[in-house]
Amino acid sequence: MQKIVPHFWFDTQAREATAFYTSLFDNSKITSVIQIHNPPPYGTAELISMSLAGQDFMAISAGPYFRFNPSISIRIDCASLKEIDFLWEKLSEGGAVLMPLDAYPFSKRYGWTEDRYGLSWQIMYVGDREIEQKLTPTLMFTKKRCGKAEEAILFYESVFSDTEIEGMDYYGFGEEPDAPGTVRFASFKLEGQTFAAMDSVQAHDFEFNEAISFIVNCETQEEIDYYWEALSYVPEAENCGWLKDKYGVSWQIVPTDMNEMMETPDPEKLARVTEATLKMKKLDLAELRRAYEG
Repeated sequence: MQKIVPHFWFDTQAREATAFYTSLFDNSKITSVIQIHNPPPYGTAELISMSLAGQDFMAISAGPYFRFNPSISIRIDCASLKEIDFLWEKLSEGGAVLMPLDAYPFSKRYGWTEDRYGLSWQIMYVGDREIEQKLTPTLMFTKKRCGKAEEAILFYESVFSDTEIEGMDYYGFGEEPDAPGTVRFASFKLEGQTFAAMDSVQAHDFEFNEAISFIVNCETQEEIDYYWEALSYVPEAENCGWLKDKYGVSWQIVPTDMNEMMETPDPEKLARVTEATLKMKKLDLAELRRAYEG
């Protein structure tokens, strides 16, 4: 099981969007669809698990509470120009281009676009470089958090056990308004999964929010407690296993047993687990098991 799983929040379009995304990449499929009938005021939600290019992702349709923005995007590494053009045509259709598909100093074919659902993608030609991970979550530190990318990476490196900083490139003098010493681009691994990060001092009107979060799958309550204590920084953001860290990035600290509980065909078990979850901030594995068993 993938330790850290990117999670996308949609209003009502998760099923449509995930069908679209899985059509674009080889080795991709929907792995589960769960309808959660929450009591008022939460309402019915649809939770979808999928594999994209062999990597785990999750999506939910749960109302118009959060909107995607480019502070977290997904970079797609491509070995052929034909693939670049195919993905650009599909992902930019009905969306909004952030950087046009063109030649840049870092890639001879690159573009950044929001798709029709608002999710941001960076599509990059990497030539002969070996592609170890097709899809890379990329964090952009903006506004008051601009200049915090390196600090955040070092913080995440201290929290997770299997980590590696693969590269860190900085802005230099004469590249204002970006401040010398801030991060132009960084690549790092958490639990074997590659992430990227950058600082941007440009006048962006967005920053991290709950539209994209990262699930941390935990085997035990002790592990849940550890990640909760290490990552949670905003008490008012704590709800149903969700938290927000000191940089504004949202995480979900979830027991792996939740997969079995949520995928049960027994509607009464699912209702009990859902009701128990909605009452919690940090998830209590023993209490969830009691609810599941009835």
